[in-house]
Amino acid sequence: MKKWLPVALALALSACSSTSDTTYYQLPVAAKGAAVSSVDAARPAVFVQHVSVPDYLSGNGLVYQTSDVKYTIAANNLWASPLDQQLQQTLVANLSQALPGSLVSASPLGQQQDTLNVTMTGFHGRYDGHAVISGDWVLEHQGQIVKRSFTLALPQKEDGYDALVRTLAEGWQQEAQDIANGIRSLN
Repeated sequence: MKKWLPVALALALSACSSTSDTTYYQLPVAAKGAAVSSVDAARPAVFVQHVSVPDYLSGNGLVYQTSDVKYTIAANNLWASPLDQQLQQTLVANLSQALPGSLVSASPLGQQQDTLNVTMTGFHGRYDGHAVISGDWVLEHQGQIVKRSFTLALPQKEDGYDALVRTLAEGWQQEAQDIANGIRSLN
């Protein structure tokens, strides 16, 4: 009987320990119809060269601001792919929808293209129930440089990481629309 006691104790302890499931998140892109694009010299082109994120956002974990000076990086709620890549891919998709007459790509498109670079300073949840999307974008358009800053704080409709990711995606889509408006104003 005594030789089974350590086994029973180990089983009891392992039953009490909690195992956290890891969850992976991908930014959703608004549904759109399939489009075939070809390079046309008369068609405006936008090269989304780079979207950069600060170090605290460059890891795998989603970020949550717990006070005015404290941030927590989730250990079990992770981005499915690097955040900078997701931001660039969704920006290309969102700009393609917002600028239907333009060719938007994450690859160089030739010599007659606008070049867009975005530097993120915030893309996280906040203790007051808001999702924060902030940074600036720089567009090179026919030798002219345009720089604009942005800051959004959108309220989450529900609690939890799923709602946070959806709200962040909604804010990123809003910012893509603002970028598209800025690009249109130059043409």
